[in-house]
Amino acid sequence: MWDKLEQIDKHYQELEEQIATPEIAVVPKQVEKLARERASIEVVVTKYRRYKTSVKSLEETRAMLSEGLDEEMKTLVKQEIDGLEAQLSRLQEELKIALLPRDENDKRDIIMEVRGGTGGEEAALFAADLFRMYSRYAQVKGWAVDIMSMSEATGGGFKEIIFEVRGRGAFSRFKYESGVHRVQRVPLTEASGRIHTSTATVAVLPEADEVEVDIDPDNLRIDIFHSGGAGGQNVNKVATAVRITHLSSGMVVICQDERSQLKNKIKAMAVLRARLRDMEMRKQEEAIGKERQSQVGTGERSEKIRTYNFPQDRLTDHRIGLTLHNLPRILAGDLDLLVDALATSEQVKQLQGQLA
Repeated sequence: MWDKLEQIDKHYQELEEQIATPEIAVVPKQVEKLARERASIEVVVTKYRRYKTSVKSLEETRAMLSEGLDEEMKTLVKQEIDGLEAQLSRLQEELKIALLPRDENDKRDIIMEVRGGTGGEEAALFAADLFRMYSRYAQVKGWAVDIMSMSEATGGGFKEIIFEVRGRGAFSRFKYESGVHRVQRVPLTEASGRIHTSTATVAVLPEADEVEVDIDPDNLRIDIFHSGGAGGQNVNKVATAVRITHLSSGMVVICQDERSQLKNKIKAMAVLRARLRDMEMRKQEEAIGKERQSQVGTGERSEKIRTYNFPQDRLTDHRIGLTLHNLPRILAGDLDLLVDALATSEQVKQLQGQLA
């Protein structure tokens, strides 16, 4: 580990020297590329340098014990040594985590798809609850949320809602939400007070750049039609809704929330690229022998990753066995405690894998 850290530190210094070189300084694209690479290792380098400084301080402090100090000074020096040893231990653990492989998608914007699953109208209402929860969490983090497509249910809520989240670190925090979410509560329409169990599915797709997914225009069928639902006279007079069909895969994307046909087309293409990229990544993983289940499965209750139990005011994440209370606060977007626990669990698994 220490050899690797030395190499990273050396590379960081080389990058700083290159950025300062007059020939490179006048080429903005090259400076930006080098600056991005430097930023990607800056946290590791900062922690490693702090670790080396602490090691030196510990050696110097230990040497003071052989200088004929009185008892009071020896006590103070030993306390200083204890503090430095604890600091080194903490920094060592932080460095192990900092060296873990980074998910290349963590810095990407994302497209999230939330759909009502098993449970009819109650499932649609729960899908709306999840959308609001994610929107509020994004707001707290300073990320922008843009609805790309939605299909409202007759009794309220959403059959499906697709939205984009733009902001640094969005994927790294939301990626744990993929799967089946189960809710247990008494619907407002339930006169007898019986608890119903419903589900909603969530998919989190890192947004793909145009250069990453090569889409042949001849492999697309683009249909323009009149939007449905609220929207005033514009809905009835102007055909702005866009449906794009990817012929070879049969994938269909519909966007109709913008009044501009061009904006709907741009959004639909972004969703299509993200889905095709996700599909291609799955194929690659299968090709190298990795088993990977679908993010959302079929939406059946037995496939749940998490349960929201309203009568007991309890949230349980079944992947890590974590139980939290105060559902109103969580549904209001207070997700950091949950996400931190999931991220820590993933880091532990990665560390165990490295040790193995």
